[in-house]
Amino acid sequence: MTAILRFAPSPTGRLHIGNLRTALFNWLFAARENGTFVLRFDDTDRERSRREYADLIERDLAWIGIRPHRTARQSERIALYDAAAEKLKSAGLLYPCYETPDELDRKRKRLAARGLPPVYGREALKLSKGERAELEAEGRRPHWRFLLPNFRTEPFSPQRTDLAFDDLIRGETVIDLASLSDPVLIRADGSYLYTLPSVVDDAEMGVTHVIRGDDHVTNTAVQAAIFEALGARVPRFGHHNLLTTVGGEGLSKRSGALALETLRGDGYEPMAVASLAVLVGMSGAIEPMADLEALAARLDFSAISHSASKFDPAELDRLNREIVHQMPYEAVRDRLAAMGVSEREGDAFWQAVRANCDKVPEAKAWAKIVFGEIRVPAPEDEAEREFRAAALRLLPEGEPGPETFKAWTGAIKAETGAKGKALFLPLRRAITGLEHGPELGPLLPLIGRERLVERLKAG
Repeated sequence: MTAILRFAPSPTGRLHIGNLRTALFNWLFAARENGTFVLRFDDTDRERSRREYADLIERDLAWIGIRPHRTARQSERIALYDAAAEKLKSAGLLYPCYETPDELDRKRKRLAARGLPPVYGREALKLSKGERAELEAEGRRPHWRFLLPNFRTEPFSPQRTDLAFDDLIRGETVIDLASLSDPVLIRADGSYLYTLPSVVDDAEMGVTHVIRGDDHVTNTAVQAAIFEALGARVPRFGHHNLLTTVGGEGLSKRSGALALETLRGDGYEPMAVASLAVLVGMSGAIEPMADLEALAARLDFSAISHSASKFDPAELDRLNREIVHQMPYEAVRDRLAAMGVSEREGDAFWQAVRANCDKVPEAKAWAKIVFGEIRVPAPEDEAEREFRAAALRLLPEGEPGPETFKAWTGAIKAETGAKGKALFLPLRRAITGLEHGPELGPLLPLIGRERLVERLKAG
């Protein structure tokens, strides 16, 4: 049986690192099983869903390397949900309720005051046809609840009904359906909540595995009951732990700093982001993976912690730095070209500066130092002024080559007696305008004799 998995984000905001974790678990599992990955937008919330968010989610996933085999939008599949709702209504499993949010809140508070769980008591099931008509005449419109199969003959006397499933990540999991309220599937305005469309789509698309956050564990019990009520096969579910900030706060679409759009704009490499999103909270070292195929090989559901994991931006910086320091020129050619670095000099330039770049965009500053006009600081004292004059006089003739720096510094040392920091620091200040940076030797051929002379004369 071909594995079919899906990622079903709501296009109501930007994708953050926690969302990506779920998307990657599904994508990597599908890839490893030679299966199919579906991107399905849960856009039935007409007020909050935006097409621009959906487009951004697709761009974010493509940046990581996730390219769906199929894309669907729930807003275009309403007829399927209508048919399923009618089937459940005909079977007496979807019933109308007329309580307002305030009334429901008061009921929950009364139950809590009595030390009882806040489970809906199915009062609406007791309404006669005439009573429902009276409520609707008052202007009330019903929301619709699914009748959970947690009783034998009398729905007002629920009894413990264990629904067990073998969770792909957590192992054997048991949920008592009697501990849950009948879920609302349709709002009073006629729009669908997440639950029913998700079940209908999973069944119609033949989804075999659903991997999602462990905040959905109880939803799984509800959805399994709906699958069975519709006569559909129940997928295999897996629930992974959630990510929090370093401070322990849950991630949300308001977590702007951890939004993929922000991380991309800040110059992070997609495999640094993907590696940390998957490997955090999993046993073994958190290390940068070369590509998604290598990351899929590392994926081990049995090694995922059952408690929340903290997403540390410092770890992301470390992974990104390790990736950048090993990146070949071919991987950055186009980005360097956009910075004005020619292909003729690009490879040598990248090899010279990459160890001083935590992110590829930082190479732009070095490109300006190497190929552009810079402001060289004035000598700090007369000794440094004399040092620059000697360095200029001793600069070997002709364009610098691989051996120029060694010969040049040897001559300066012999004449001035400067060595170590006293030799290299004033030379670096004169050549780059900075007191730190890449090794000077490989930079000289890129800077060229003309710019070297101009900089040594400055000040």
